[in-house]
Amino acid sequence: MENGRSQTLMTALGFDPGAAQLYSRLLPLNGWPLVVVAATLSTSEEELRQEAAPLIESGVICINETLTVRSPTAVVAHMLERAATRAQDAHDHLLKISQSVPYVAGTAARLPATIGEEHPIDGEVIATEFTPETFERLVSTTSGEMVWLRPVVTVHPSEMRFISAIETAIRSGRRCRGIYPVAALKHSPDVLRMRIEVGEEIRILPRVATHMMVVGSTHAMFPDPLGPVEQPMINVRQRGIVEVVTSYFEELWRRALPAAELEDLPNAERRLLLAELASGAQDEQIARRLGVSLRTVRRRVAELLEELGATSRFEAGVEAARRGWL
Repeated sequence: MENGRSQTLMTALGFDPGAAQLYSRLLPLNGWPLVVVAATLSTSEEELRQEAAPLIESGVICINETLTVRSPTAVVAHMLERAATRAQDAHDHLLKISQSVPYVAGTAARLPATIGEEHPIDGEVIATEFTPETFERLVSTTSGEMVWLRPVVTVHPSEMRFISAIETAIRSGRRCRGIYPVAALKHSPDVLRMRIEVGEEIRILPRVATHMMVVGSTHAMFPDPLGPVEQPMINVRQRGIVEVVTSYFEELWRRALPAAELEDLPNAERRLLLAELASGAQDEQIARRLGVSLRTVRRRVAELLEELGATSRFEAGVEAARRGWL
């Protein structure tokens, strides 16, 4: 029974069935000499290393003279820590890139305090006001997928122009994806609903740290410094930077909650709360990110522990992962 649970857990964590099955076979052999493990599985030490490569690379097992296998509980904690580290590394990398943008072409010039519609810094880097006109021009003069992060969603007259431009792009066959904070569900649900209706794919996170947009493989736009302020924006047309920014978006997209669950707000908030608990966030941080009171967070955490039959937050994270809630 325990091996079956382990295999289900490993599959839920993204391992293929073969790796999940091997983990289940190795788990009871934890601490055994490698030569004995190989003999028990009727294979050679080298073949075992090759077959176990995905588990070794992920840090789930370690093979030296003896076999070390993380328990299912430790595996969940390790994978959550890896995911959080990758996301933080991606964000730090993007922050460094934004700080180095003025030096892309060997110039240390800073952005002017006041800018007009567009001011070239150097062939590949442009400072621009991000307006409906800017967005419409990008849609009409570029190709490829469009993705963005939007930390603050406000209802203003120009919003419909952005939505209309998105609809035009999608009708022409382009894919548009956006990531928004959970607070937008409460403060601007109509905006999200309209964007979904025109075909934008939307996912949500507890919080979104900075504005950002990527157009195909040619444009990456973000504020300098990174953050929720929209102006001024830097438009970088350097492929390497665009690829890094795209990778950052994809990591966040993988962690975010699909819009298909927006209609089931209680379940969506539960999953976001679990994600926050798994990341080690404190109650005060969770309250700020989810836009609820500290008392509400503590009440919901207590309800989650009871629902999952857990006695600690960590145990709740393990059980939630086993059930496929994370």
